[in-house]
Amino acid sequence: MSSPTAAQPQAPAALKKVVAASLIGTTIEWYDFFLYGSAAALVFNKLFFPDSDPLVGTLLAFLTYAVGFAARPLGALVFGHFGDRLGRKKLLVLSLLLMGGATFLIGLLPTHATIGSAAPVLLTVLRLVQGFALGGEWGGAVLLVSEHGDARRRGFLSSWPQTGAPAGQLLATGVLAALTALLPETAFVSWGWRVPFLLSGVLVLIGLWIRLSVDESPVFKAALAAAERRRAEHPTAEQPPALAVLRHHWKDVLIAMGTRMAENISYYVITAFILVYATEHAGTGKQTALNAVLVASAAHFVTIPMWGALSDRLGRRPVYLIGALGVGAWIHPFFLLVDRGTFPALLTAVTVGLLFHGAMYAPQAAFFSEMFSTRVRYSGASIGAQFSSVAAGAPAPLIATALLAAYDDALPIVLYVLAASVLTVLALACAQETRARDLTSADDDAPEATAVAEQPARVV
Repeated sequence: MSSPTAAQPQAPAALKKVVAASLIGTTIEWYDFFLYGSAAALVFNKLFFPDSDPLVGTLLAFLTYAVGFAARPLGALVFGHFGDRLGRKKLLVLSLLLMGGATFLIGLLPTHATIGSAAPVLLTVLRLVQGFALGGEWGGAVLLVSEHGDARRRGFLSSWPQTGAPAGQLLATGVLAALTALLPETAFVSWGWRVPFLLSGVLVLIGLWIRLSVDESPVFKAALAAAERRRAEHPTAEQPPALAVLRHHWKDVLIAMGTRMAENISYYVITAFILVYATEHAGTGKQTALNAVLVASAAHFVTIPMWGALSDRLGRRPVYLIGALGVGAWIHPFFLLVDRGTFPALLTAVTVGLLFHGAMYAPQAAFFSEMFSTRVRYSGASIGAQFSSVAAGAPAPLIATALLAAYDDALPIVLYVLAASVLTVLALACAQETRARDLTSADDDAPEATAVAEQPARVV
């Protein structure tokens, strides 16, 4: 791009505002999403699938949990398309409203005892809305920071929206842990579980106030102006972003999907399935398991920016590789420690697992952003990240629970996570290092910048 605006880093105060807006927004979105996963493991099997035995009820609850992931690719396509056409900010506001609204309504939802089979159906619909919103949230949040920030610190700066995942996990688990500690079991199952879902309404108002105060990405504005000039000179239709991504960036999409395997699967095994395994198999108390995830999520939050900063020095691939190899090596000791049933052992298992996960998750935002040119970046990053979630994070708790039910042993789950680590290592071997890439320099030469469709009008 020739625009100096696109090349200049933002003033520190403005950049901090953008980082804060992305971080707080993603924290709220992940709080909503993870809250469902924790509730699925703890109470939804009793409230919405009461006719099943406990483990089968948990499987059914995790099945509705997986439905949210199934909607994420659709969210990636829709939000990516309009995010690349209209801008990052507008779509981020919409995603926050959708996610918060669905979560609030879950808090008001009647249970199976009140309305029968309609209860799990409504729960599934609201979970679909959550997944659709989150499918569009991630790409926009990380791009808003990546495209505002200093290229020399892009890994560090864009890792801050990534901390929204552990922050949301921390907030969701913390609220549930407090409620389970303060309320009797009967009160928690009766009405206490609704409180964290209803709290989402307040959090969304705070997130909206902050997100509406930031400016659109200068890199996107420069790319949009260049696209308008091209259309003025050659009044033909621009390719839809998703089509351009699949035509010109399909290798990058496959690499992004492959690198997500170990990151996504390990995370949901460590943070969601562990609540089932620790309580149902290892005999650990519910409160103990929640507290371990709570403390480990705090360590995860603190270390993600450190891994991001390290990726600015070493590169995205080396840091990502540390995480993929680390998770593969740690997953067997992880379950051995959990089987001990003590809080120190469980805390060590989850904390070390999340530290290795952070080595993958931290550079991911910059890594995926740098793979795609500006006019298709929202679509490319979102498609690569969210389509993989259907095969990775969506079925991970479900597969792990089914393996536990079938074999009553952790070894098949260990092999499952280990296979995911191998896939991620192979994807990294096929990837190019992107740390030195300028987000604007390749835009004018990108194939999708000059490729046009044969229609006489612009495709919206």
